[in-house]
Amino acid sequence: MQLVRQNEKSAGNWHRSGVVVLAALLAAAVASGCAAEPDGSGTGAAGAPAKPAAGRSGEAAPQAGPARARDTYAETVRKKQAARAVAAKKWGLAKTPLAAPEPPKTKPLITTRKGFEVRNDKGLPPVFTTVPTKEKIVFLTMDDGAEKDPELLRMMTELSLPYSAFVSDYVINDDYGYFKEMQRRGVTISNHTLNHRYLPGLSYAEQKREICGQQEKILKNYGKRPTLFRPPYGNYNRDTLVVAKSCGITAVPLWSAEAFPDRMEWREWDQDLHPGDIVLTHFRGKDDWKGSMPDMIRRVMKTITDKGYAVAKLEDYV
Repeated sequence: MQLVRQNEKSAGNWHRSGVVVLAALLAAAVASGCAAEPDGSGTGAAGAPAKPAAGRSGEAAPQAGPARARDTYAETVRKKQAARAVAAKKWGLAKTPLAAPEPPKTKPLITTRKGFEVRNDKGLPPVFTTVPTKEKIVFLTMDDGAEKDPELLRMMTELSLPYSAFVSDYVINDDYGYFKEMQRRGVTISNHTLNHRYLPGLSYAEQKREICGQQEKILKNYGKRPTLFRPPYGNYNRDTLVVAKSCGITAVPLWSAEAFPDRMEWREWDQDLHPGDIVLTHFRGKDDWKGSMPDMIRRVMKTITDKGYAVAKLEDYV
């Protein structure tokens, strides 16, 4: 602000200058009072806290998008866990399954496990037994498709347990509808070949028929070609991976543990679970093992939950 000097020699000039200064001071006072009122009401004293805008007295500021999204996810998990607790008692589980964390926005980079390579495998689908993650999660997968137990569908739905199905046509072609219903409940249907043959013993053309033929069967019956493929018995060679890539396969998940109704079998030396481990089981029942599929789920979930792990959906990570 420019300083206004008083002219002592002219009383008239002094009077006029005094009026100007007084008006300036009054204007400044009004302005400072308004500045204390963000809503422009001008009723607060200078330096007083700002009041809420008219019509919004005491309202909190709206949450930012990400925070609100996290709250929504947390509320969904809370409700799901409450329903799980009820279902766990109904189905005879020892404990309520733990809640999996929110899936990552970006899927982790997956590479072939050391010792599982084939020659010249650059650009071929990775073969792995564990998904790279630090979260205490595992993935439940079921193979073949011989047993079509409706109790399994109800149990897994009520428990909100995700799992992935790797099916072979020769055992599901008598009831495609069972797996269609499974798909409707959120399960991804993936490739386990047409006839469950030992692939390294087949020619390139025979492997192509087994793998790519099953791609077309799944497309026809379930509306989409799979991107995941599991070779029977976990056996494969370079031709297997070249063929699989040629008909749309991007990854080959094997397993690090296998579940039965009466036991667990382990691939790893420490016979334990690790973050990101893939657990294998089968669509089988009392004709093939000591118990039903719900018995198997009770057993594997006791192991998983006791060790502090949750079950996540494989396709959210691969």
